[in-house]
Amino acid sequence: MLTKKQWEHCLAEMDRMFPDAHCELVHDNPFELTIATLLSAQCTDVLVNKVTKNLFRKYKTPEDYLAVSLEELQEDIRSIGLYRNKAKNIQLLCQKLINEFDGEIPANREALVTLPGVGRKTANVVLSVAFNVPAMAVDTHVERISKRLGLCRWKDSVLEVEEAIMKKTPIEKWSRAHHQMIFFGRYHCKAQNPGCHECPLFADCREGQKRMKKGLVKQ
Repeated sequence: MLTKKQWEHCLAEMDRMFPDAHCELVHDNPFELTIATLLSAQCTDVLVNKVTKNLFRKYKTPEDYLAVSLEELQEDIRSIGLYRNKAKNIQLLCQKLINEFDGEIPANREALVTLPGVGRKTANVVLSVAFNVPAMAVDTHVERISKRLGLCRWKDSVLEVEEAIMKKTPIEKWSRAHHQMIFFGRYHCKAQNPGCHECPLFADCREGQKRMKKGLVKQ
């Protein structure tokens, strides 16, 4: 397992590689971020941003999303995977916001996860990005990086991965580390081509060492 000192070195390298890492979902407020993050499940941020460019012009408030039929909303997000279920959840979410939260996105995890379509990952993204609350959102990139490096165990659940990262990372670095891990996984340590041969974290990486022994890493 990766030691705390080794992880600190990894964080420093990712900070050097991606000093401007940030949330790439385009939004102007917590409500838009919540909708965009909900839409991003099993979908790229690039596609979500393409869809929300027009979506956020048409819909400004929870009431706007409820003023149209479910079929119309589905058509507006049709190019996004699971669009039928996501459209349904958006309208249910908007209704709940109006009924229980005065139409505003709540700024605490317990309330956020009660919203339809909002799981722990989405809640952590909203807390961190929209409200500057320290949080560690574990998406596919963060989970992959954590397990490849040996920060946690291969069999660990998403929640266990989150807990392992938070345990070894100073709380003031949680949000920044989250974005840098996403950038590292999205642009360097990719699922199919990790780039081990030119990786500054190679010496500390469990997966990289395995790949070298198997002759999968270029010299």
